[in-house]
Amino acid sequence: MEVSSVQMLYTHLIFCAVQRCRLADDLCRLSIKLTSSSRFGCPLVRISVSDTGVGSKLEEYQCLKYRNDAVLTNQWDGMISLATTSISDSEIHNLNLNLKESNSAGRLTKLPSTAKNGAKFSGTEVSVSISKSLDDLLAEVTYFLQKMILVKIPDPYFSWLIVCFFFQKVVMEFLVGGNDPLGSHIENRILEIEGSSAYSPVESIKCLEVGFKDYVRKRYTVFSIGENLKVGTGVANSSGSSQGNTQVVEAVVIISELSEQFPSSCIREQDMKTEILYFKDFVPCSIAQSSVDAFTSINWKSYGLALRSIADHDGCVMLEWENLPQYFHVHIAIHCYRRQVKQLVAQNCLPDRNLARKAVKCALDDLKENNQGVLLSTRALKICDYAPDLAKTLARLILSSNDLNFQEECCSLLGVQSEEVNMDNVGNCIRDKIVSVIGLNDRNSQKHKDAPSFLFEDDYFRKEDFMDEEYQ
Repeated sequence: MEVSSVQMLYTHLIFCAVQRCRLADDLCRLSIKLTSSSRFGCPLVRISVSDTGVGSKLEEYQCLKYRNDAVLTNQWDGMISLATTSISDSEIHNLNLNLKESNSAGRLTKLPSTAKNGAKFSGTEVSVSISKSLDDLLAEVTYFLQKMILVKIPDPYFSWLIVCFFFQKVVMEFLVGGNDPLGSHIENRILEIEGSSAYSPVESIKCLEVGFKDYVRKRYTVFSIGENLKVGTGVANSSGSSQGNTQVVEAVVIISELSEQFPSSCIREQDMKTEILYFKDFVPCSIAQSSVDAFTSINWKSYGLALRSIADHDGCVMLEWENLPQYFHVHIAIHCYRRQVKQLVAQNCLPDRNLARKAVKCALDDLKENNQGVLLSTRALKICDYAPDLAKTLARLILSSNDLNFQEECCSLLGVQSEEVNMDNVGNCIRDKIVSVIGLNDRNSQKHKDAPSFLFEDDYFRKEDFMDEEYQ
């Protein structure tokens, strides 16, 4: 894997630490520490990632390649300091790895080991020094961890100096310190945890749902969306293997609707696009191309959406829609992971395209099923356009009848009280029921092959449906 930025570097360090924790049998602790200093008058930050998981393997870092980039060269010297030990080792192994060294034999420098004096423990600490201001790096890492905690419900305590939370069987802390008197004081706190190390897709998708909802609320708090969120979830699994290393892809789709009283001038163009939050084995990562391709194979018209383009900027994927209402926003999160870990997982291991597509489609169907009138297909929306006129016509027929018993029975079936009988109330009630039936039929047509025939024949829509079934 080619390292092209500081963010890619610390993402890889954290990813490897999480996987080592997943391989361990016991509850693990993962610490991320930023320590500021200066060298020749320039700011310097040391990033240390330590864990109490299984010992590290050199393959985790020897696969890294240093990109000869002017920006990266000015920020990082290519050196990685590594201290690691396994439970069966009698000493801690200290190593330096120079990624700038093209000769593989000269990359690795072994330093004197540290005796464990009979103690039984395992763990790894990896450190790099970055020429960057603490404030800038702290903002980056904090945002990264804010996304990372979506895979597990975070502790409500979140401060500038330290963050502690846990996901699955890992306790994580985020420490910030420095040589100055203000930064040298670091508060430390360990959470009491209740939970198991089992990786259940049901538990995991629920945690992703809760965490993603909280993320959307906090990020769009300026829009005051509050509880006005509609959520759908989906899970897809690969066929089981003898090693139990089944691949799982989870997806959460959230729709938020702003009040029409919110000033449209305050809505930015990028706020009306969809950023895909992508997680690989419980760590935020650049989205895999196979998952990007999955979005192009979904029949978005069956959900009343039209995908204009997909933009990929350094792994951050944005979906741009053609017909998205001004106060309507779509949020998507995807998590791909191995249910059981038998060995260290490569970060560049690609998820199955069909799994990603199936998980997102299940989430869209779930959202559509549980929220009446949301994500109606283009066909259903076309039919709904005729509902008001049809409702008015039926209301006139009912109220123009000379048979009062007939009127009373119709209004009773519609749920309109006698004192509320007028053209507007009866018409609105009929319109709502027509739209409700259209929505019900639209949802059922997603489930059953023998759905009722279309009210409006359109070969284009039939072709779209055929394309969508092709990937099922």
